Amino acid sequence: MENSENNVITDILGGNKEAYAVLIERYQRPLFNLMLRTSLNSEDALDLTQETFVRAYEKLDRFNPSNRFFPWLYTIGLNLARDFLRKKRIRESRTDEIREAQESLSLASAEPNNLDLDHIQEALATLSLESREAVILRFHEDMPVKDVAKTLGISISGAKMRIHRALLKLRRILDERETGSTHDPQ
Repeated sequence: MENSENNVITDILGGNKEAYAVLIERYQRPLFNLMLRTSLNSEDALDLTQETFVRAYEKLDRFNPSNRFFPWLYTIGLNLARDFLRKKRIRESRTDEIREAQESLSLASAEPNNLDLDHIQEALATLSLESREAVILRFHEDMPVKDVAKTLGISISGAKMRIHRALLKLRRILDERETGSTHDPQ
């Protein structure tokens, strides 16, 4: 796949603008899912997804073909999402947006899940953006830890620690929901 991506990128840089549709088709859904989980709003996720593809196209000449395209694209998307969240100052108390995101996720996700999606999404929303990004990239997008580290711009051990701490916090939150406990998980 890497080789075919490099061929597509070479075609695009050679003037075949229509070839970019191949990359959009391949990564549109995973990128949208990342943006949806980050912004918790389907309209914002669509805007961020589109903006990511536009930025990636504009910067395609800077892409290093010895790297994989997917983590590079995600890095652009994550940076846009971070800027978006900073500007809108989205933090906690977004129950309406969380519900909308959950509905969209249940439609967008083809994976059956035995766990209660509502509780998982609510628990994910309580994590810091950095922790949420690491968990989403590692487990939802099934990225190897080294790619998570590269995408987030941190060391491999830093990525492992961020994922580990996020999972511990998620487990505490989900356990508390299950037992009905309401004390602070920290």
